[in-house]
Parts: sequence; structure tokens; C-alpha cells
Amino acid sequence: MLYLFYGTKQFLIKKEVEKIQKSFSSINISIYDLDNDLTRDAIEDCQTISLFEEKKLVICNNATMFTGNSNKDLEIIEEYLKNPNPNTILIFTINSEKIDERKKITKIIKKEGQITALNDNTNTIDFVKKEFSGYNISLNNIHLLIDRVGENLLILENEINKIKIYKNQDHNIIDQDIINLTTKTIDIDIFKLIDFIIKQNKNKALGIYHEMMKINEEPIKIIIMLANQFRIMYQSKQLLKKGLSEKDIANTLKIHPYRVKLAIQNSRNYDSKTLLNYLSELADIDIDIKTGKVNKDLALELFILKS
Repeated sequence: MLYLFYGTKQFLIKKEVEKIQKSFSSINISIYDLDNDLTRDAIEDCQTISLFEEKKLVICNNATMFTGNSNKDLEIIEEYLKNPNPNTILIFTINSEKIDERKKITKIIKKEGQITALNDNTNTIDFVKKEFSGYNISLNNIHLLIDRVGENLLILENEINKIKIYKNQDHNIIDQDIINLTTKTIDIDIFKLIDFIIKQNKNKALGIYHEMMKINEEPIKIIIMLANQFRIMYQSKQLLKKGLSEKDIANTLKIHPYRVKLAIQNSRNYDSKTLLNYLSELADIDIDIKTGKVNKDLALELFILKS
């Protein structure tokens, strides 16, 4: 059997693969990352007969040959798919919104196997409710959990499992359980911090910065993350002006399309000069901290106050 799972919902792709994995022992599962592993090695594995059980499972992640990208080993895969090992279940996964349905390899999978798109917008609140089935949690506390850890379903699942293990005897989830047991995601605060800095809302920006300091986040790390966000916003803005699509920008910058989408949305309210100024100031702060000219705990706070 052949499977192709693609889409922007990495969590949902993972779940679909796990459903199939449950039918196999770990010794009969091989996983390849086609960004790093040789495609021919994965195909040779598919052709090999299992020594332990009748069936085996081969998973090939980052199968970019199903998108517009070229792949020098494409013919190897196509040749195998003409006469696949009946005892091998082969799964391809690709974190991409679309696949190229014109390609021969895609048509083969569509004819001989199963292609599943996982791009739907899963309602995060409904997801949390389902994961907490059998537990009591208020809507306010669901929002608190999402505000703390974000809407990445993989991260949410991990944090929910931590809470459920701790609350195994008492199934009533209160706000202090969420605050005490979950790890606040710094990326969420970074986006808020960027917004507040550029909107010159110093009080809220400082509030977020002080919260980051309470959980011992390194100022240098925050500076680097801030600069990275400004850089992506600036680059996306410039490339968009040149007529590139979001997909083309993502390929050019070698980042996920969703990050480009957010960057373009965020950059619409900011002119290019402002973004460049912030990048320059953050670079100067980074140098001053590393050369001992300024106190690292105060440098970013001064940047916020001046912005």
C-alpha cells in the first residue's frame, strides 16, 4: 500500500502516520528524512524482505519531489512504484500546502495508493476540549492554556499530557494547574513584543520583557529572535514588492510558508526604513553586550524605552 500525506498541519500528518504505525512492531519500521537521507537507501529498504514479520513499514518524510521541487532520484522512486514490494507499506509525507498533481509520481500514487491533504483549520478550542475528555476545564482556562503555549497542536498535546498526568486523581483543571505545569512559549511573547515595540506601547512591551526575565530567558536570545523576526518581515516586504508570491518568498528565504504569511501581515503596517532601523539598533546592542559596553539585562530594556 502507498500513502502520501501532505499539508500545513504537521500535527495531523503525524497522527495519520501514527495510526498506521500501531499495526507494526518498531523493528519493522524504518523512517527516512529525504532532506538528509539518500532516497535510494529508502527504496532499497522497501525492496528488502523483512526477516521478522511478513509486513514492514517505510516512512519517507520531507518528500519534496511531490511539489514543484526537482529530485535527481525521482526515476528511482518511479521505477520502484511500477513494481512495489507487496509486503512493504510505503508512506511519503511533505509539509506543504499543495502538491504538483501534474507530476508522474503524483499520478502513480493517486492511482495505486492514497493521497490525503491535511490543510484544514482545526479549531484549537475544540481540539483542547477533545484532548481533555473526561476532565473538567472551563472555557476561560482553555483560553489561558492557548495564550500560554500557542496554537501549535504538537506543543498543545504535549502540555495537555503533562497536566493530565499530574491531575490523574483529580480531574478538575484550574488556572493554577495551567500556570504551574505548562511551559510558556517564548515565541508567542516575541510576536507580542514586536507589535508593542513598533506600536510604541512601552508599558505592555516592558511587561512582556519582565515576564521573560522571570523565567530566566537570556536577553541575547531575545535580541536574536527579535532581529530574526524583523529581518523576515523586511525581506518578505521587499520580495512581495518585486511580485513574488508567498510560496516563492518561502522558497527564497527557505522558511515555512506560514511564517511568510505572518511576516507579510505584520509588515503591512510598518515601512521598510523602520524595520531596517530596528535591525541596525539590535545589531549594535548585540555587539555592545558582547564587548562589555552595556549591561545585558538593561540593554534590551533601554531599547524598548527608546523605541
